[in-house]
Amino acid sequence: MPRVSRAEAERNRRQVIDHTARLIREKGADQVSVPEAMATAGLTHGGFYRHFASKDDLLAQALTAAFTERREAMEQLADQPSGERSPRQEFLDRYLSAPHRDHPGQGCAAAALAADAARAEPGSPLRAAFTDGLRELVDGYARLPEPAEREAALADLSTMVGALLLARASQDEDLSADLLAAALRRLSA
Repeated sequence: MPRVSRAEAERNRRQVIDHTARLIREKGADQVSVPEAMATAGLTHGGFYRHFASKDDLLAQALTAAFTERREAMEQLADQPSGERSPRQEFLDRYLSAPHRDHPGQGCAAAALAADAARAEPGSPLRAAFTDGLRELVDGYARLPEPAEREAALADLSTMVGALLLARASQDEDLSADLLAAALRRLSA
């Protein structure tokens, strides 16, 4: 079997991380197996340890990638020319929306994985990556135009994550929509 170039190996590794980032947001960290993560990326699980030290290592890297996606989305909003809505309002509108609620695999890692991180052992790679990502999320939100003081950013993000988590958990469509709308109205006031 021919050897894979370094560039190809790095592409494969990146693919596994990106696919795993989606999977863990959809299913939870404990529900994603190494064979599933590798297969979703189009690879066999036999090569897993060439890319990662352990499943915990993969989960931590995938979680970091998921938080990076959210931070980059905030940075793009901050760099856009001012339109009808401020970057902060645009972020709130997107975050507290039915599409974000309905597609956790492409959404915020904080809402998708807070419970997993809370159950993880202190000092575990997953909990450490979650904490680092959460700090980045708070800092990124606070830096949006119309910057928020740290305490306000913490309160706003707590409200957003909580509303999204509760909206996802509810099987009552009206209640779910009401949770998102109420949080959006409160944070937009």
